[in-house]
Amino acid sequence: MSKKNKNKQLTEGKTVSVHYVGTLADGTEFDSSRTRDEPLTFEVGSGVLIEGFDTAVRDMAIGETKNITLKPTEAYGVENPELFKEIPKEEFPDDFEFNVGNIVHGTGPQDAPVQATIAEIRDSGTVLLNFNHPMAGKTLNFEIELVDVAEDTNN
Repeated sequence: MSKKNKNKQLTEGKTVSVHYVGTLADGTEFDSSRTRDEPLTFEVGSGVLIEGFDTAVRDMAIGETKNITLKPTEAYGVENPELFKEIPKEEFPDDFEFNVGNIVHGTGPQDAPVQATIAEIRDSGTVLLNFNHPMAGKTLNFEIELVDVAEDTNN
């Protein structure tokens, strides 16, 4: 067994800290713990992160860096066409600026906050809103560095 493999550990159920940089297929950076200068800490296997990211960390050694590419099904899913809704412009404030790609916020059933992206501005006086997660349907690239694994306190 190589020295690198000896340092690997199964981190399932452990609290880990990672630095990461997330980019889209065209190289556009969409998120980075390095920019914030604060690693992301989470419990591996807890379901709080997207599946592909969580899985990638499971067999890493402290100090190891890994580059991964996640298909939409391993990340935020594919776009659901049923989550595109046509809304009359009258439902927006009078001074609202309609621009394709802008994020709009509102309230849904039981006053729950909702977010959508303007997908299209139609001549009919309506706006097509996309209520899918903004990263749905996108292939995501991550550079992940395992910074730390918390000591087990249950032993």
